[in-house]
Amino acid sequence: MRDLIVLRNLGARQTSEPFGERRRGEVDISAQATSVPELRVNVETNPSKAGFRDLVRDPEVVSVAPLMPLALIRPLESQASAAGDASWGIAAVGADKSSFTGQGVTVAVLDTGIDSSHPAFAGVELVTRDFTGPGDGRDVAGHGTHCCGTVFGRDIDGVRIGVARGVRRALIGKVLADNGSGSSEALFSAMTWAAENGAQVISMSLGFDFPGLVARLTAADWPADLATSSALEAYRANLRMFDSLMRMLQAREAFGSGTVVVAASGNESRRDLRPDYEIAASLPAAAEDVISVGAVAPGQDGFGIGSFSNTFPQLAAPGVDIFSARVGGGLHALTGTSMAAPHVAGVAALWWEALASRSFGGVSARAVAARLLATARPDVFGPDVDQPDRGEGLVTAP
Repeated sequence: MRDLIVLRNLGARQTSEPFGERRRGEVDISAQATSVPELRVNVETNPSKAGFRDLVRDPEVVSVAPLMPLALIRPLESQASAAGDASWGIAAVGADKSSFTGQGVTVAVLDTGIDSSHPAFAGVELVTRDFTGPGDGRDVAGHGTHCCGTVFGRDIDGVRIGVARGVRRALIGKVLADNGSGSSEALFSAMTWAAENGAQVISMSLGFDFPGLVARLTAADWPADLATSSALEAYRANLRMFDSLMRMLQAREAFGSGTVVVAASGNESRRDLRPDYEIAASLPAAAEDVISVGAVAPGQDGFGIGSFSNTFPQLAAPGVDIFSARVGGGLHALTGTSMAAPHVAGVAALWWEALASRSFGGVSARAVAARLLATARPDVFGPDVDQPDRGEGLVTAP
């Protein structure tokens, strides 16, 4: 049997009624919940069938899934120069006119790490952890640094790059190695780490690599149908685990504020080749209660959807020619849904601060997510943009 990821709830409690029933792994998300979910992720290496049976019978075990590869949602080349409108995305979401900055909100970016010495992150408490090995979370690929800059980066040489530039504490989980590869175990571990360390918003610009898993198995001499079936089984199990994890994060709202999770929809569509060459959003963007994000570009008759942007996102955000922090200093432009998701994460931080300023009873992740969806603008797009491509509309700051 292949290596398995195991998601546990160490805070699971039995029903107080002597004859009450509760399904294994079910999470109580009611206001009457009395124990905080304690999330833990571990890997069981090549367990026997008997070992697998023992795992699924363990009352602490919420979900079990085969390890699955992760891949960076690789950005597209951008030809934009700094002489252009480098901050168009900030203005498009209305962050330039918002009185909120994300102050007091803790955000997490799970990606390729961060260049912590970049001036864009001066004054921010960066809590880093490397889930790819014993490293220090240093970013070599540059993708994570760019995404962090869009979420909370400070101005560079008079150019605004950060949506929520009042954020003072950020959790940076390196879940993708320098070559852009990773595993689902690293992602699940990083998400639980971020939640338990107070992340109110999590931003992810990565995807589960279903084609890569099929290719890996066929390269190991698996028959094509067996490789495809096994990869599909792994994908389905990881989707269920993701849904279980999201329910556990919701359950934590009874004891705190919870966590808004944002993910890029992906860059696999090719509308430039043919209009119907559209790929749907996949994991983690397709998981339950994850806010999936497609990429928009400016146009003459309103915003357009990037030809690469996967369909069926919940929200749309700027994702074409986005300037942000470059590893080693300075700025550079990238294009992709990877650039759109951090815009939504930054706006989520603004909404969190805005709702907190109006409420005496605390703010919940579900309230922030609801506000993001309710205030999205559907009327700013060109006439050829379909609703399945832009979701509820363009994310909008308070």
